[in-house]
Order: sequence, then structure tokens, then C-alpha cells
Amino acid sequence: MSSSTNPTTLSTKFITPGVMVLMLLALNGLVFVLARLLFGIGSVTNLSDEYPWGLWIGVDVAAGVALAAGGFTSAALGHVMHREHYHAIVRPALLTAMLGYTFVALGVVLDIGRWYYIWHPLVMWNGNSALFEVGICVIIYMTVLYIEFLPIVIERFSGGMHLKGMLSLLNRPLDRVLRTLDRMLSKTMFLFIIAGVVLSTLHQSSLGTLMIIAGPKMHPLWQTPVLPLLFLLSAVSVGFPMVIVESLLASRSFGLKPEMAVLSKLGNMIGPLLGTYLAFKIGDMFIRETFVYLAEPTTESVMFVLEVVLGVVIPLRMFLSRSVVQSPLWLFVASSLVIVGVLLNRINNFIIAYTPPYASGVYFPSIGELSVTVGFVAMLVLVYRLLVKTFPIISVPQRTTTPNTKYAIRGSLK
Repeated sequence: MSSSTNPTTLSTKFITPGVMVLMLLALNGLVFVLARLLFGIGSVTNLSDEYPWGLWIGVDVAAGVALAAGGFTSAALGHVMHREHYHAIVRPALLTAMLGYTFVALGVVLDIGRWYYIWHPLVMWNGNSALFEVGICVIIYMTVLYIEFLPIVIERFSGGMHLKGMLSLLNRPLDRVLRTLDRMLSKTMFLFIIAGVVLSTLHQSSLGTLMIIAGPKMHPLWQTPVLPLLFLLSAVSVGFPMVIVESLLASRSFGLKPEMAVLSKLGNMIGPLLGTYLAFKIGDMFIRETFVYLAEPTTESVMFVLEVVLGVVIPLRMFLSRSVVQSPLWLFVASSLVIVGVLLNRINNFIIAYTPPYASGVYFPSIGELSVTVGFVAMLVLVYRLLVKTFPIISVPQRTTTPNTKYAIRGSLK
């Protein structure tokens, strides 16, 4: 007997106790989203003129963009570098990135005071703005992700259009459209894949540029000219851990065997990436001599130590262990720590380190802000679960029998 993996739709039931909890969290978040759209941003958040951004930018946008980096890192590995062995994780990573960027865009819409002006950057270009570059790149990359997802949709419905009643007249024309679109995408998809990788590197680093502009408003532990490079390196470092966590959670949720042959190899790559990021981060700290601030018992120093030790040093040591990368549990723990570290890094940069010069108070997210963020995460998981049950995304081991094996089995039964 030999086994192979092929993407397929999953037949497990959709509604479970966990899904019902996610639905409640999503519904709670949608209530606050509706209140924000109807009554203004001040009715839901604790934002002010002193603190114009908070949880929605620090977590929903900045951290969301970084945690969706698995899309371009897996695309670079599977398609650009032609490592066909990793194709099993490309589609799930693509779906996670596509949903991640979709909810990042929704987070930006909610955080803008006049959300109905979200279309302005598309026609009112400002080439000198770092935030403009981030916005345009995110919009274009999100479009690229949906284009990259189209072959999966075509694979699902091509030759299988079964509309009923009067709509049945559309079955043959729609099937021809899908086949034509498939031929066009098969010849041009490499362009979108390369564009996606390039666009990701641009806006991942530009988020760091955005915080450089804050100048003295940021704490010296994070304010550095190499912040764009650190943002890019941290996003690249968290790409594979995010793919690993998503794959292990999906395997557990749908009762599948983890793709450890692929995930262990990804785990072996994470150590050098984390080491490179840590070298630049610590090296920059010593060059600027900002380590003196670690001796002060402040919120900033404690958060910096947590970010580096918990999110970089400990998982780096774990990924250098062979027993860790071969164990589903410890691989999940190590990858989760990297995700927590990047999440802390974005929170530190956009919230903890940011102090307005004339602040009269301290910002802390409201119940509404927390509810929307948790609700967005719940909705992302729900949509992910729905799509993997509808489209061939997750690879499932398929057992095949060779002629020699059949002969051996028959011989053993005689």
C-alpha cells in the first residue's frame, strides 16, 4: 500500500459546539460593528485626538498583515523555488492569507473616522505617504490573492455545473467560461504569484516606515531607522509558524492525520529565520545603546523583554531541537510562541511604545474594540471552515494499491 495526498472537499459536519461558540462571538462583534457604522467611531472605541489609533490598527491591521504572511512565504517556497514537496500546504496558506487580508481591509474601514471615504486613496494618490503605499499594496495584493484562489473555484465547478429549472440553460455556457478562464490563468498565474511575493515585501516593510514617522512619540526601544527591515524579517519569520499552526489545528478539527513530513521540514527552516531576525534586533539595540532602558522597571521594558524572550529566544531554541520539529505538540507550541511574539511586537510598536506628547491619559481598548477584534477572528475561522468544506483546499491522504502489493496480499491469504 502507498499513500498520496490530494486536495479535496471535507465531508465533516459544519455545526459543532465549538462552531456555535464562534457564531456567538461573531454575532457579538457584528453588533458593535453596526453600532460603529451607525453612531460613529467614538460610540464604540476609546480613541481620541491624542490616541487616533489603538487595538484595531495594532492588532486587526498591523498584526493581521504580519500573520497573513504565510501566503507569500509558502507561495515563494512552493512556486517560485519549485519545491513541489510543499504544495500540500500552499492552498491552506493561500486561503488563510486571503481571509486574513480581507479582514485587515475591513479593520481599516472601521478605523477610519468617515468609513464611507475608504475609496479616496484609489483616486487621490499621494506618492509621498507611507500609509498610502501600505493601503495600495494591500488592496492590490488582496486582489492578487483572490485571483490565485480562482483555479480552486474552477476546479470545484468545472464540469460540475448542475443548476436546476430554468437556470439549467446556463450550465453549458458557465462551464465554457470556467474552462476558458482556466486556460488563461494557467498561462499567466506565475505573474500573479511573483507579484504577490513582491507586493508583500513592500507593505510589510512600509508598516515599519509608518512608525518611523512617529519620531519621538515612540519609545527608544522600538524607534529605529531599521524598523522597516525588522518588520519585514519578523513577517517572514512568522509565515511558516502560521502555516504550521493552521495545518495542525485544521487536522485536529477535521480528524485528519497531520502532514508531519512537510511541517517538520518547515520547522527546520524557522530557526535560521528567527536567528537572523534576533541578530538584527539585538544588534540594533546595542548599536543605539538602548539597552539602558531595560534597567528601568517600566511597562515598556517589561513588554520588550516578553516580546524578545517569549516570542523569539525560546522558540528559536525549540526549533533547533530535532525532537521538537518531529513532535506535533511541541511544533505547535513553538510555532504558537512565534505568533505570540509577532503579535506582541505589533502591539508594542503601535500601542505600548506610542505616547503622544500632550497626552492627558492612557489609552486602553474598550469592550466594543475587544468584541470587534474577537468577532473578526471568530468570523475568519467560520469562513475558513465553510470554504474548506466547499472547495478542494486541504490535502487528504489517499491510499492506493499497486499491482505487486495486490499480488502479495492475495498470496498471503492463500
